[in-house]
Amino acid sequence: MEHLAGGVQAAADHEGPSTGELVKRLSEQVSVLVRDELKLAQLEMTRKGRQAGIGAGMLGGSGLVALYGVGCLLAGAILGLSRVLEPWLAALIVGAALLLVSGLAAMAGKARLRKAAPLVPAQAAGSVKADVNEIRERAHR
Repeated sequence: MEHLAGGVQAAADHEGPSTGELVKRLSEQVSVLVRDELKLAQLEMTRKGRQAGIGAGMLGGSGLVALYGVGCLLAGAILGLSRVLEPWLAALIVGAALLLVSGLAAMAGKARLRKAAPLVPAQAAGSVKADVNEIRERAHR
């Protein structure tokens, strides 16, 4: 401390901010940090939701194609095979082939849905953990 005229003491320039100021800064920084983490989580979930939507659309489309395929191909294939085989056997062969194609399309859609899983914002969660660890480290200094 420095002595001024009249016996008044002035604070030295090297003193840091007061405890109240530090608490205020901490509050503001934590608030900004939480908002940023929520924005990150929202962006990540939007991306994963888009992947899930594409996968679900592929599954729905495969079902529709399978339905039209059953209608068109069943009639033609059964009629064509029934000239060589019994009609029931022709229908069985054609039906099994269509189910196989539909199953392959469903597996492709399911694989696309797996790309969106888990439906947890992993990047944001990792960032929050890193932030918490950083705060803990600085608190112990």
